[in-house]
Amino acid sequence: MSLRIFCDHCVPTEVLRRLRLEGHATTALRDVLHPRSLDPVVIAKAQDLDCILLSLNGDFSDIVSYPPAKYKGIIALQLHNHPEILPQILDRLTAYLASHPDPADYEHRLFLVEAHRIRIRS
Repeated sequence: MSLRIFCDHCVPTEVLRRLRLEGHATTALRDVLHPRSLDPVVIAKAQDLDCILLSLNGDFSDIVSYPPAKYKGIIALQLHNHPEILPQILDRLTAYLASHPDPADYEHRLFLVEAHRIRIRS
């Protein structure tokens, strides 16, 4: 079962490519919205498309502004200004997605993906 993932403008092309290779249905923000769309517009589009939002934008990690209970799922890649760790983060993410292929596993949750762990908040 593939997951439907909406990738924010800040998600590198290599991430989209890898997710597609893994069999996930990915939509890039730039294909459906202006790249400078405001965060509320971005997350609303993810909801409209029935997708999990994937972003490097730290704003989506704020559970006060974006409470996970309201969304299909938010995955926030945590680079912490170290783009060199993206391959490790991507390996961790794709392994997790492969072992949790049910979209219901992501609903109402925020996933903070780091090189050495994934933290899940509800």
